[in-house]
Amino acid sequence: MELPETLRRRLEDFSRTVLFDQSRAEPFSEDGDTFLPHDKQVLSSLQLQMSLYFNMWFFPWWWISETVMLQLKYPALSDYYKFILVTILILMTLIEAIRLYLGYAGNLHQKVPELAGFWLLSILLQFPLILFQLFNEAILIQPLERGVHIILALFILTQALSGFVALRDMVRHTESQFHLRQFN
Repeated sequence: MELPETLRRRLEDFSRTVLFDQSRAEPFSEDGDTFLPHDKQVLSSLQLQMSLYFNMWFFPWWWISETVMLQLKYPALSDYYKFILVTILILMTLIEAIRLYLGYAGNLHQKVPELAGFWLLSILLQFPLILFQLFNEAILIQPLERGVHIILALFILTQALSGFVALRDMVRHTESQFHLRQFN
């Protein structure tokens, strides 16, 4: 059984004004009268994707410079800082590989769980670890280290902010799809 045309139009108008954020692109085709499927919208964040792309190319340079600087200052460090810095280097390498993969998968494929995992790894693990390396003077920070840590911290901060916005938009989109399916 199909709904009458006037009732269908009123439901479409209602769902557009109540359920959808008006700041987003209108779900209409160019002729203005055909309703496009709501699940065809692209929600990937260009800013997040660009930041992930450049971070992917920067991270090997960060790793090489961090390894060289750690090797140069290793004899001058106390034993517990030697252990802490080697552990941080290994952890950050593993976390960064997982984080970049989750960021790519979550953003490009518009998957909420992957993007949420990426965001949590960024905020809870990578950002505190890079801030520890950036601001703890007891680890004998070298100028090259300070420079690459600042760049990596800016990447992580940018990705955390743009990842939050992309995640919020994807959750809202998923929620609106759920509400639309209730009408069908």
